[in-house]
Amino acid sequence: MSSDMQVFRLPDLGEGLTEAELVNWLVAVGDEIKVDQPIAEVETAKSMVEVPSPYAGTVAELHGEAGQTLDVGKPLISIARSGAAPVAPETPSTAEDAVSTGVVASPEVDAAAETYRTEEKAGSGNVLIGYGTPGGVTSGRTRPRKASLAVVDRETETRAEAPVAAEPPVAGTRIPGKLSAVISPLVRKMARDHGVSLETIQGSGASGLIMRRDVEAAISTPEAPEAPGAPASAPVAEGDLDSRTGLAVSARTPVRGVRKAVAANMTKSRTEIPEATVWVDVDATALLDMRAELKKRAPHDTPGLLAFIARFVTAGLKKYPALNTRFEIGEDGSQEIVGFDGINLGFAAQTDRGLVVPSVRNAHQLSARELDAEIRRLTTVARDGKATPTELGSGTFTLNNYGVFGVDGSAAIINFPEVAMLGVGRIIDRPWVVDGQLAVRKVTELTLAFDHRVCDGETAAGFLRYVADAIENPGGALADM
Repeated sequence: MSSDMQVFRLPDLGEGLTEAELVNWLVAVGDEIKVDQPIAEVETAKSMVEVPSPYAGTVAELHGEAGQTLDVGKPLISIARSGAAPVAPETPSTAEDAVSTGVVASPEVDAAAETYRTEEKAGSGNVLIGYGTPGGVTSGRTRPRKASLAVVDRETETRAEAPVAAEPPVAGTRIPGKLSAVISPLVRKMARDHGVSLETIQGSGASGLIMRRDVEAAISTPEAPEAPGAPASAPVAEGDLDSRTGLAVSARTPVRGVRKAVAANMTKSRTEIPEATVWVDVDATALLDMRAELKKRAPHDTPGLLAFIARFVTAGLKKYPALNTRFEIGEDGSQEIVGFDGINLGFAAQTDRGLVVPSVRNAHQLSARELDAEIRRLTTVARDGKATPTELGSGTFTLNNYGVFGVDGSAAIINFPEVAMLGVGRIIDRPWVVDGQLAVRKVTELTLAFDHRVCDGETAAGFLRYVADAIENPGGALADM
């Protein structure tokens, strides 16, 4: 391969991810790009991210099309060094394909590394796992330092925690020969839902920024073009019959992105974890009364019920730490239970992209009010498709409030590789015996699914009873926390 050609490979976008869907190119062949300039928008099983380039130069080749699923470690883009004559990119060798760091492995690797370190000095600090610039800090390493993924949406990142404005400006689509940043997930969804191509819209905002009103205007146009990228469901040929049922097939939907990751994770959980389930009905009347009283005093600063239950859960996990572990099997068949000095509390959140589980890091250190604020923040960024892999993949225990769907209980599947999950059902009026008298109380059902390899039923029942008692006597429980 010519020393004037730099091939950047799709990097590891988060622990355990092996592929990503190419949503949109932000550059075109012939464009001049800089170090850390976003070159593509990709969607992983965990989030939507921009991929910045570790190289400066001229775009020589784009290895993929919008809607295509790319494997980590495969070529993403070829870039000719600045000032070099145009060079036809070559296909990397098999040996190169074995590299997963995102930097080409070639006879000129030392020169490439030196060039990379030189370019690091101008870096912005936008890094991905396996490559990126550390904001001007250089070292003698021949490979870039691994770092946590930084999800960047420069036009919208400050609005992730705030209510959406009436007409939030978002970055415009790419105009030939010109770079624009990534489209906001909210605007992209609006366009997709109405079959509008963002490539055809000229933004009315400053510097061509696409406004919400621009998409709404395109929606009202009778002959709006079809949105780019692969459709949600592949077209079905006429006469396509299902051999087992004899019925006509109405749709074939590819399993990918979040849905593919969820399917793989749940299958692994059911296959590897010998789970057991315990449950209990709980009188939540006192908890609701306590929250109602707090709301009278501070209407706009009262934690939600889930935050209180989350606080009880973290206290319970400190008392029963076996449920806040991970069961690992080594390559040699050895087994060990890994304990953690801290609790990252995950909670299930339904989004347009599917079910995701963001986690509150070091949740054991937070009050109910702080837990409430973080749960709300993470829910917002998850639904906007902007949660980072760290926020989505670092949980040690999951709390699932499926009561919001109007159901009482669930035979939950543990969020692998965790070892337990607590589910909370809806709170409804039920007959309940209080001091020997029948009364109507606010009752919910708690369900705990746990890995029987890490503990026995006594431990699981003890934890569940602890949380239940805290809900039934919240004042006393909080006083002891």
